[in-house]
Amino acid sequence: MPLKNKKKKKIKSSKNKSSLTKLASITTNTLSNAYSKYKKNLENKKIKKIKLKKLEEKNEILKEQKELKILKEKLQKENDKLNLKDKELKIKEESIKIENKRLIKKDEDLGQIDKDLRVKEKELKLKEEEQNRKELDLRVREEEQKNKELKERRKKEKFLKEIREQEELKKEIENIKLKEWEEKFDQEQKLKLQEELIKEQKFKEREFAKKEIDNNQDSEVTTSALENFKIDKTSQN
Repeated sequence: MPLKNKKKKKIKSSKNKSSLTKLASITTNTLSNAYSKYKKNLENKKIKKIKLKKLEEKNEILKEQKELKILKEKLQKENDKLNLKDKELKIKEESIKIENKRLIKKDEDLGQIDKDLRVKEKELKLKEEEQNRKELDLRVREEEQKNKELKERRKKEKFLKEIREQEELKKEIENIKLKEWEEKFDQEQKLKLQEELIKEQKFKEREFAKKEIDNNQDSEVTTSALENFKIDKTSQN
């Protein structure tokens, strides 16, 4: 029963390891990891096969030991009953000793196999821990890369925002300058128009004054001519 429980736990642990391995393969999505998991699955299958074989051999040994025990008891009873068959019994006992030696040797071989399995399990555990460390390091680097990209994106967005604000401010300043220039231009045009109107008014006033002067001069000449005419007429009379 303890061996079966141990077997179930180990099989369950292997399934859990297989699930973790599949999850890691999906996460990393690299050919190298897929190949590594494939090799690990092969090793796990070999270990399971060896464990099953070991369990079968142990069960066979227990069965043989039980049979040997029954055989010994039977031989002992036969020995008590049949002293005449001492020679045959000694031969059988020698055979049993040989079988016992074989079984002892088999136990030693199984012990070596069990030792090798423990070493292999330890190696697999170390490999699994190393793989977990690599996966953790990969996740940490991925997180650092994400944070770095997020930081760079925020920095870029901030920079672009500042550029847009500067451009908007520049446009606003240019619009203000353009408006000021237009207002100044309008004022200059109004001033020029006023100056032209004043010049035209002055010109009209000068023309009008000149005409007045000319009219006055013509009037004076006419008056003077009439007076001279009157004088000349009087002299003739």
